[in-house]
Amino acid sequence: MSKQVAVILSGCGIHDGSEIHETILTLLRLDQLGIGYHCFAPDSDQRQVINHLTGEEAEGETRNMLVESARLADGKIDSLEALDPDAFDGVVLPGGFGIIRNLSDFDAAGADMTILPLLRDKLVPFHETGKPIGLMCFAPVLVPRLLGSAIPVTVGQNASVAGAISAMGGLHKSCAVDEVVVDREHRVVTTPAYMLGERISEVAQGIFKLVDKLDEMMATR
Repeated sequence: MSKQVAVILSGCGIHDGSEIHETILTLLRLDQLGIGYHCFAPDSDQRQVINHLTGEEAEGETRNMLVESARLADGKIDSLEALDPDAFDGVVLPGGFGIIRNLSDFDAAGADMTILPLLRDKLVPFHETGKPIGLMCFAPVLVPRLLGSAIPVTVGQNASVAGAISAMGGLHKSCAVDEVVVDREHRVVTTPAYMLGERISEVAQGIFKLVDKLDEMMATR
């Protein structure tokens, strides 16, 4: 039986959900390595809807994270509430503003942020049982509040977000877009992705390395 990875999404599109390239590159690499995966997203409304053509808020519009995330998963997706951590060997969170607007309120609260309780309930068991966790782009900002302090993570070279991670008791390490930061003790792997990258080809290098490291960690668990 192949290894199984849960992929947690927060909508569809960089400005109000999961970043599309990061999500697809993650699924591609998992498939290339023969790793099974299934996508999950909260069955609740986004906090904000953005017109990706203009970059402006779409006033009066509401969108459901699960419904929007189904676009990325080709409909093969379930509510985050249905995620059973015991059924998976690892978990990945692609980035995008959905991380800081839907799965947390970091966009508004900064270092005083809170995390969606359902996300905490589903992710903490992975950490407690030593199953590897991969986070990219904005997602590493969740680590100090979600998994504890002194776990090294990266958002590339973004000074303001790195400062917020430090303010929450976290440990930030600068990192190139095509590299990863690995904490083998806590089994956490992070990469900057579009926090730093400008081209899909360079972002792909970091994401592929992240998935490769998760594969390695799952094999040695």
